[in-house]
Amino acid sequence: MPNHKSCEKRVRTSEKERIRNRGYRSKLRASIRELRAMTSKEEAQAMYKEVAVLLDRAAGRNLIHRNNADRNKSRLARFVQSLQ
Repeated sequence: MPNHKSCEKRVRTSEKERIRNRGYRSKLRASIRELRAMTSKEEAQAMYKEVAVLLDRAAGRNLIHRNNADRNKSRLARFVQSLQ
């Protein structure tokens, strides 16, 4: 356990951050899975825009690496274009 008062606060704040990040990461993964399950091109294109924003925001918050976000966006864009 922490010995300093500032360390006690850091433990509390980092726990709050961890819970917030876990929820955000979960939402991101769920939306990617949802997009991959789509079969309609029009719906997928609309959903892709939302997912791209989520990926960029996650990269900006350092939840995932910038290259990871770019790679996911690229693969999802290719998937959406392949739909009929």
